[in-house]
Amino acid sequence: MVRTIVETSYGTLAGFEHDGIHTFRGVPFAAPPAGRLRFRTPQPPARWAGTRDASKFGPAASQNRSPLGPMLGFDIGAAGEDCLYLNVWTPGCDGARRPVMVWIHGGAFVMGAGSQTLYNGATLARRGDVVVVTINYRLGVFGFLRLQEIYGDALPATGNEGLLDQLAALEWVRNEIASFGGDPTNVTIFGESAGSISVATLLGTPRARGLFQRAILQSGAANFVSPRAQAARVADAVLHELNLNGAQPEKLLEVPAAQLLEAQQRVHMSLQGQLRGLVFAPVADGDVLPRHPLEAIGDGVARDVTLLVGSNLDEMTLFGLMDPQARTLDEAGLLRRCERIIPVPDAAGHARRAVETYRRIRGQRGEGVTPSELWFAIDSDRAFRYPMMRLAELQRAHQPRIFAYLFTWQSPFMDGTLGACHALELPFVFGQLDDPVLKNFVGNGPAAQRLAEHIQEAWIAFAHAGNPAHAGVGDWPTYDADRRATMLLGSECTLEHAPREAERAFWEFWNGML
Repeated sequence: MVRTIVETSYGTLAGFEHDGIHTFRGVPFAAPPAGRLRFRTPQPPARWAGTRDASKFGPAASQNRSPLGPMLGFDIGAAGEDCLYLNVWTPGCDGARRPVMVWIHGGAFVMGAGSQTLYNGATLARRGDVVVVTINYRLGVFGFLRLQEIYGDALPATGNEGLLDQLAALEWVRNEIASFGGDPTNVTIFGESAGSISVATLLGTPRARGLFQRAILQSGAANFVSPRAQAARVADAVLHELNLNGAQPEKLLEVPAAQLLEAQQRVHMSLQGQLRGLVFAPVADGDVLPRHPLEAIGDGVARDVTLLVGSNLDEMTLFGLMDPQARTLDEAGLLRRCERIIPVPDAAGHARRAVETYRRIRGQRGEGVTPSELWFAIDSDRAFRYPMMRLAELQRAHQPRIFAYLFTWQSPFMDGTLGACHALELPFVFGQLDDPVLKNFVGNGPAAQRLAEHIQEAWIAFAHAGNPAHAGVGDWPTYDADRRATMLLGSECTLEHAPREAERAFWEFWNGML
């Protein structure tokens, strides 16, 4: 490996070059959010003297470990409160002004890191002549705990500190990426799951205007943003677990990180299923997010941003690995679950209609109609596909360059029962099919390699010119409410108009309720 030196506004960095790609790891984009800065807005990083080694990743954000991490290659290595680092892969530290792709990782806002092996940006950078950046942001109680109602100005955490970290990283990209061969006026943000929810939220965040020009959303819209009342309930529960109700704010700053994570885990377990959406998530606080992102998007706050949006056909089957009862449902259990996820009057009636609709449509296609199969199909569309298509329609009213996909590649894991599950597209996007940990989950062979190339070329083409079409997939028309042109990304890549329209249409009664 050859050392690569770059000058930034904060000091000199020493990365390395390997196989034509220059890599910089563990680059600080904000001061460590620890001590007095815990729960505070991110602050600029301190300048450093001499040359800073940028060959090793910085710590991930403090988090509890995921039981799925080892199986899916999601291990994160060292973690701590000093976590606001990013990583850069570039073909050249020159004046080429390449498109920049900034990755925001997923993990339900409680886990993950930009340093995960799965998110190695070298393949995209090399294939597409682009600069790839992956970032960390604060998670769980450290990034999404709203304390303003409890402590006021004494500890004015908005519940959006993790989102503010993402904005700080994008501001660093704007100010520094030219030194790494990137074009700060051609930035695409992209993310999956909570990372995609973050992208959707940033679309509706006024402070994000001008920081990116394109966005790719993989399996996550803005339907999981919390209202203030829900965020306040979570904060009360955390303080209760810590026995700090009524305590001075300084006490919360003194709690060891490990103890905060234990309280977070207990609150997550107790409130999950009682709240709409996620326990920890961005908050429509009236300041960072003046209103719900979907409202802002509908009014055109992101009118200049081109979108590529999509979801996976069988999103929820992945979560069934941590929910064994979902795989043994009977009819009564299916109806009870459907009633819980439909918070509208006559939830029982809607639940019955959902089951009847999906059983009929799937039966006509020859697809599985057991209670478990119906549950995964219904919840996948409710939580992921319909909200994504709704967001696309809202943006389409202001921006014609909207493109849609549906990922249909089937995982061979567990005899194929996962189908095209949540997160399955990630190794294809980042070119990690040969990872020994992921092979059983993803599958391999010529068809998989061909799909990976098609997806990477589409993402790269979109970053370069705002259109994912390329020779491998052919014409890719824009998405609109009439034709609903959607590229199916699977063993074959084919364009289809209004795929699975009957299911999508069923959820129209939700509209702004998601």
